[in-house]
Amino acid sequence: MNKKKIKPSSIVLFLVCCAVAVAMIMPFLWMVSASFKLRNEIFSRPIQWIPQTFHKDNYETILEKIPFSRYFFNTAKITIIITLLQLITCSMAAYAFSKLHFPGRDTIFLCYLGTMMVPWHAIMIPQFIVIQKLHLYDNHLSLILTGAFSAFGVFLLRQNMLSIPDSLNEAAKIDGCGPVGIYLRIILPLTKTGLATLTVLTFNGTWNDYMGPMIYLDKDVNRTIQLGLATFKREFDTNYGAIMAGTVISLIPVVIIYVTMQKYIVEGIAYSGVKG
Repeated sequence: MNKKKIKPSSIVLFLVCCAVAVAMIMPFLWMVSASFKLRNEIFSRPIQWIPQTFHKDNYETILEKIPFSRYFFNTAKITIIITLLQLITCSMAAYAFSKLHFPGRDTIFLCYLGTMMVPWHAIMIPQFIVIQKLHLYDNHLSLILTGAFSAFGVFLLRQNMLSIPDSLNEAAKIDGCGPVGIYLRIILPLTKTGLATLTVLTFNGTWNDYMGPMIYLDKDVNRTIQLGLATFKREFDTNYGAIMAGTVISLIPVVIIYVTMQKYIVEGIAYSGVKG
């Protein structure tokens, strides 16, 4: 029986990847550990990764001192709606730019793609003025409407749809399927890896967004988790255990979404690497 010989370079690469993975996960482990510690235990040296006594009152403090459940609900509401809207708008636009043929299609796509080169800070003030004129300031609709479209999402899904053979579309047309039917029955099921990737990126970006809610939201009842944690930090800047506890809770939905969609993302990467 022939045994495959392992190259030294592969071993070195594996060790480097392991070192990078450990370096990246250590801050998260420290955060979880600190959420169960008192202040003097958090900054003790050497670091005690497993607390001798788990102080669950840090979680009780963060839930009692601020309306955390309200912040959590607001963030989940905004994030879920924006993610769903981006999946709809980006997939429809990507389908049009990749599978439909109309005059100026590629030119329009390049112009749309060019908006990615404009930094958000350049349009921040004009966008704020528009939101004010529409009387949407301090309203969740301001964040939802400004986040419902994504040039990057269109680009991502278009590249994914270009890998789908046009012969499938032609076969569907012969069977009497129209553009809408092709989009719903053929294109979307075959683009699940791209949709999963866009879901993770959009959910993570919207859930952790701080600048948008800080600019467009004012009343405490409308604030998101990121604003709530910032407010708690200003008022209780020495309670690091409670701050870490709130951060841990805020990361749970992001982790769940990533774990749920990870299989499809890996499948997409593996599929894109297959040649011939």
